[in-house]
Amino acid sequence: MEWINEFLEGKREKSLLRVLKPAYSKNSGLICFKNKEYIDFSSNDYLGLSGHHKLKNVLKKTADIYGTSVCSSRLLSGDLELHHILEEKIAKFKSKDSALVFNSGYQANLGIISSLCKKGDVIFSDRLNHASIIDGILLSGVKCFRYIHNDINNLEYLLKKERGKYKKGFIITESVFSMDGDSPRLDEIGRLKDKYNCFLMVDEAHATGVFGETGAGLVEEQGVSGSVDLIMGTFGKALGGFGAYLACSENVKQYLVNTCRSFIYSTALPAYVIAVNLAGIDLIRQEPYRRKDLLVNADFFREILEKNGYSVKGASQIIPLMVKDTNKAISIGEELRNKGYWVLPIRPPTVPVGESRVRFSISYYHTKKILENLFNDINEIRKKYDF
Repeated sequence: MEWINEFLEGKREKSLLRVLKPAYSKNSGLICFKNKEYIDFSSNDYLGLSGHHKLKNVLKKTADIYGTSVCSSRLLSGDLELHHILEEKIAKFKSKDSALVFNSGYQANLGIISSLCKKGDVIFSDRLNHASIIDGILLSGVKCFRYIHNDINNLEYLLKKERGKYKKGFIITESVFSMDGDSPRLDEIGRLKDKYNCFLMVDEAHATGVFGETGAGLVEEQGVSGSVDLIMGTFGKALGGFGAYLACSENVKQYLVNTCRSFIYSTALPAYVIAVNLAGIDLIRQEPYRRKDLLVNADFFREILEKNGYSVKGASQIIPLMVKDTNKAISIGEELRNKGYWVLPIRPPTVPVGESRVRFSISYYHTKKILENLFNDINEIRKKYDF
């Protein structure tokens, strides 16, 4: 297949070829590659729960009872009482009537959007929405208008111009954007949703466990759960587990159980994963200091970068250091790894051309001392590279 060889060679020539890097161990904010240990700034384990002793104990006990797999989809023999308990807890957690568990965030967004949106409908999607949202929209085949990132005026312009031409209308946004670490005004989007008769879907993958009085996310923090029809999120980030969910009405849940192909045709998540997810929700309520310390330290790191003339984005635990030039971002990432930090460059097509960056994913393990040392090392690298 010559075209594959040409693709790979072209990427190699430009130093843009992505390769898999198997880790030997990963625990307590550290990651080990080829016998070298790094402080991990690329993980979404925001609260450090993936290594929590309570989750490990729950995993072992549940696996002893149920085994390693249910070996069936939920519509056959893979449906366990634990799945329903988790869905009830998620619904209550997110202030919705019901919930449905999915095997991953990608499968959730792909299946939810392509099932609910049909020919003749229209979607208004934030320009920086995750690839899983984009692919769900493409699979649905409906007309989509992408509004300027977090720009309420542009969203209303498009709604006013286009909404009346279609049947159902959907507005889709993330609450914390994975590459920029920023957030929209969900109350303003909710106002437009009502004004233009749309459904509102919010992806809370990077906000659940981190924001809100109980850790339920930005929808909770901004007090807009009544305006958001579909709240999607994941267990595999701050909650320390695996899988995803949709919090919604009971009718929407039943509709998806009967139509959503990514749900219907997937082997159900094993019992020990479901039990870990249940325990993760309990832990973010039992140990609120984790998210409070996380956000305090993230603000500290962002502020010292900004005060020293660095270009950063966001207002969350995700802090992108803007470099712009792709090759320079790659080099800076390499320099930081040489100093013991597992930090990866983000470049096109994940981000637009000219917006390459080094992305820091701050976690509960990153103390102020670690962040101060990181800042000093960034300053040293700055002497070599102009950024």
